[in-house]
Amino acid sequence: MTRNKDFSSYTALVTGASSGIGLEFARQLAARKVKLVLVSIDREELEQQAEAIHAEFGVPVETRCMDLARQESADELYRYCREKGKTVDILINNAGIFSLRKITDTDPEKIETMLQLHIGTVTRLSRLFANDMCNRRCGYILNMSSLSCWTPYPGIALYTATKAYIRVFTRALAYELHDYGVKVTVVCPGGVATGLYGLPPRLLKLGVRLGVLMPPQKMVRKSLNALFRGKKQLIPGLFNRFLIPLAAIMPTRIRLIVKHRMLDE
Repeated sequence: MTRNKDFSSYTALVTGASSGIGLEFARQLAARKVKLVLVSIDREELEQQAEAIHAEFGVPVETRCMDLARQESADELYRYCREKGKTVDILINNAGIFSLRKITDTDPEKIETMLQLHIGTVTRLSRLFANDMCNRRCGYILNMSSLSCWTPYPGIALYTATKAYIRVFTRALAYELHDYGVKVTVVCPGGVATGLYGLPPRLLKLGVRLGVLMPPQKMVRKSLNALFRGKKQLIPGLFNRFLIPLAAIMPTRIRLIVKHRMLDE
């Protein structure tokens, strides 16, 4: 059972760790006595959360403020860990952004940011740290995709396409690294009650009560359990699994209604 495994010698690198799902990954790993390297673009919040985690769980926590939407960021982060003597045993590629807008109305800079953050940086970080893990014949990589990778709806074309890349890339990577003892998991959650979507707290609480949104604590707990057990893909929540075939057969007329109601008004 993974709950009895001793993780005190492990170090985890978590991206997008200053809030939301990334912060919850950091907290639950710290509860398992994993040492942390936390990365975020928000320096003040990152340092505050790192201090709080260290005070609560007593594990070493280092922070690195970085914009991971730059092509060179993965190499810089990897080099930083090497220079600091950090052996990354667990890599959590969580950093991401969301956009609800027609692609023709999306700023070109926003497009490049999402492509680099979700595809370029995830790929490079996975490759760099996987190489070290293969040499040690041990390690864990978790990449965050989304249930939306099966739902190409109007307004989230770019988001769903990049998340679909993460899913396919991670599934293949899991097979490539299997013989080296490295476990790789992709997580495809539905709605999670975090600030990613810009919803006010009262709507987040309502979404949880209605079962539309999953609390981040529950989602992260399921994700870590899947990772440490060697599960290649996790879709948290039985209801979410039913949504995938329904999305595939949704008529074009319904998709156009979504477009007209949400994007054209």
